[in-house]
Amino acid sequence: MRNPLADKIVGIKPSGIRKFFDIVSEMKDAISLGVGEPDFDTPWHIRDEGIYSLEKGRTFYTSNAGLKELRQEVSHYMNRKHGVNYDPIQEVLITVGGSEAIDIGMRAMLNPGEEVLIPQPSYVSYEPCTIMAGGTPVIIDLKAENEFRLTAEELEAAITDRTKLLILPFPNNPTGAIMERKDLEAIAEVIVRHDIFVMSDEIYGELTYTEKHVSIVELPGMRERTILINGFSKAYAMTGWRLGYACGPARIIEQMTKLHQFAIMCAPTTSQYAAIEALKNGDEDIAQMRVAYNQRRRYLMNAFREMGLDCFEPFGAFYVFPCIREFGMTSDEFATRFLEEEKVAVVPGTAFGDCGEGYMRISYAYSLEKLKIAIGRLEHFVNRLRAEKGTQQ
Repeated sequence: MRNPLADKIVGIKPSGIRKFFDIVSEMKDAISLGVGEPDFDTPWHIRDEGIYSLEKGRTFYTSNAGLKELRQEVSHYMNRKHGVNYDPIQEVLITVGGSEAIDIGMRAMLNPGEEVLIPQPSYVSYEPCTIMAGGTPVIIDLKAENEFRLTAEELEAAITDRTKLLILPFPNNPTGAIMERKDLEAIAEVIVRHDIFVMSDEIYGELTYTEKHVSIVELPGMRERTILINGFSKAYAMTGWRLGYACGPARIIEQMTKLHQFAIMCAPTTSQYAAIEALKNGDEDIAQMRVAYNQRRRYLMNAFREMGLDCFEPFGAFYVFPCIREFGMTSDEFATRFLEEEKVAVVPGTAFGDCGEGYMRISYAYSLEKLKIAIGRLEHFVNRLRAEKGTQQ
C-alpha cells in the first residue's frame, strides 16, 4: 500500500505545550502551570448572552464573515483602543479563535517559497502554519539582553528578496515581552522600506501591566500592510468559546474569508452573540482580571529573586520565562525531572523555538494559592539541584 500521508505534515513536530499537560492529567496531586488558560470563568453577563441566544433559537449559520453586529463592535473596539477605523463589512472577519486567523491569513498571502520572519521564542503555531501554507520560515532569535523585543537591526539582518511577511507576536507568549511605541516605530521604518507585510498577533493586547499596549496599526503607513489578529480567549476568559477575528486591508480579508468559507463556514453562532456582549460591556471584567494577573506576576518575580533564579520581568500576557541554564541540563530534562520529582508541569523553553533552550515557561493564569504551592515545590527542586551540583564539584 502506498504511503497515505503527506511528507510536509509528517515532518511537522507536535506541539511541545501539550506533552507535559497530557502527562500531568494522569498524575495524582500534580499541578499544571503549563497551559495558557485563564482560571477565571467567563463573566456571567457574557455567558447569559450566550444562553439567551440559545433560548431564542439562534442556532443558525451566520454569514461567513460573522454577525454584522459583532463585526461592527470589533470595528468600534479598534477605534476606541487604537484610533484606527476598519470597515466592518470589508475589513473584519470573525474566525474560530485567533489560531484560525493565523492559518488562513498565511494561506491567503503566501506563494510557495516566500519567506516569513518569525521572532522566537514565540507561539508554537507560526512555524507550522507557514510550512502548511507553502512558505519558508526564517527564525529571528530574540535576546534576553534586549528584553526579548525585536530590534530594527535584527529585522534588517533577516530580510531577503524572498521576504513577504513578518510575524509580530507581542505581547509575547512565552516571554511576556512587549513592544513600546518607539520599538515599533524603529521596525516600521524597515518594514516600509523593504515593502513587506505584517501579521500582528495581539491576543494578549489587553494584558499589559506597566505600559498601555500599542498596536503597529497605529503608526503611519502600517494599517494598509498589517493583518491584526485578536480574539476573546485570553482577555475575556473565553477559551472554550473558540472565537477570534482578523482586521486588515479589504483585498486580504476577502481572500481569508474565501478560505474560511470553504473550511469552516462560520464561527460558532452562540459564541458570536456572547462576544458582542463582551465587547460592549466587558472592559471592567478585563480590568479586574488584569489586577489579579499583575498580583500573581509580582509574586512570582519576588519568589524568583528570593530563590536566586534569574528571570526577565514580563510586562504583558500571563507567563514568566525563567532561565535554568545554571543547572547544566536541557529545558526538556529540567521540565521532565521537575514533573517526576515534584509533580509540577511547566513547558520547556524549546517548545517555542530552539532559542528557548535554557528556559522554561510558567503560566500564571492560575490561582495565587496554586502558584504558591507550585513555587514552594520549585524552590525545593532548585535547592536540591544546586546541592547535587555542589557535591559533583
